[in-house]
Amino acid sequence: MPELAAHVRDVPVNQIREITEAAWRTPGALVLSIGEPGFPLPRHVLDAGIACLDRDETNYTPNAGVPALREAFAARFRERAGVSHNNGIGAERVYVVAGAQQGLHLAMSLLLSPGDEILIPNPGYPTFAMTSRLLNAVPVGYPLYPDQDFQPRTEDIEALITDRTRVLVLNSPSNPLGAVLAEELTRELVELARRHDLWVISDECYEAFTYDVPHVSPARFDGELPGEARVFTSLTLSKTYGLTGLRIGALVCPPGLEQKMNNVMESIVSCVASPSQYAAIAALTGPQDYVRHAHEHYRANRDAASAVLDSKGIPYLKADGAFYLWADVSHVSGGDVRAWVRRFLADSGVALAPGTAFGSIGEGWVRIALCGKREELLEGLSRLPERV
Repeated sequence: MPELAAHVRDVPVNQIREITEAAWRTPGALVLSIGEPGFPLPRHVLDAGIACLDRDETNYTPNAGVPALREAFAARFRERAGVSHNNGIGAERVYVVAGAQQGLHLAMSLLLSPGDEILIPNPGYPTFAMTSRLLNAVPVGYPLYPDQDFQPRTEDIEALITDRTRVLVLNSPSNPLGAVLAEELTRELVELARRHDLWVISDECYEAFTYDVPHVSPARFDGELPGEARVFTSLTLSKTYGLTGLRIGALVCPPGLEQKMNNVMESIVSCVASPSQYAAIAALTGPQDYVRHAHEHYRANRDAASAVLDSKGIPYLKADGAFYLWADVSHVSGGDVRAWVRRFLADSGVALAPGTAFGSIGEGWVRIALCGKREELLEGLSRLPERV
């Protein structure tokens, strides 16, 4: 058999999936390793998808998506990101994609040539590195240190920029950290990208879930000068509305890329399934009770889980957003947290995501998903060894 391409052979195992699939094979395991919202979908969202099938509206849609959905995404983005038509955030800049991951792949496909470097957070979501490697690009991790509350420093990022650097990836609220970028820091990072003529890909999957702090989109500071727009924003309905299996999201692009985007969409996915698109329209334009309920549930779970960790003396990063807790288990992980989570699953029946799934600085840490049932979350955390 011929060999696979080298860049595919070099893509590492996703350690989140590794431990989660092991947990799914373990009877009675408590799975706190994956971010899967646990509420039933709103009836009006399901009905919209079913109605699309009932009327046999199952043909191709435009590459960029159903016009009504593009406008619904644009309207939400203008509201949530604090941007307006004045800086060009209209439906023509929104491209409907098969989930945020496809949006990230699409953006990187547009921006990276073989050998180009892309700056990604360490710790950061694993597919930032995986996707760039699939495109023969070079991921370069910029450090997020515990003593800095895992916030990026512009000087650390600037020190990594070379003549091969093309893209800066930002993620706020952060998966895995729950950290949220403040307004002034976000402005500084966009200015850094402008100074070095870099593109910015902003992953905003968890924009609906921040707690006592605002969500600040880098797009707010983009395009302040003519021809300076450089921010791509990746959005999804997977987390906001629990539509993980419908694979629906959006990529908001700088102006002037309409034809190029259509060409690339055609070559990768053609278009997203029409029932998912009509369900998404219903989610974005209909009652928002699901989002409010999810926000309250995640916040209450965060507070309850934090109390358990406090009682055990286990340090953690206060989560200002998303639905994860980032906890320090170095007192038991022995310098190999990937191996420790496997032992913890075998011994205690609880699956946690190892910090090394997200980068080298994650050694000794775990990510705890807060989105499931509270009783299962608290029972799982009760089995953690205390820190003496």
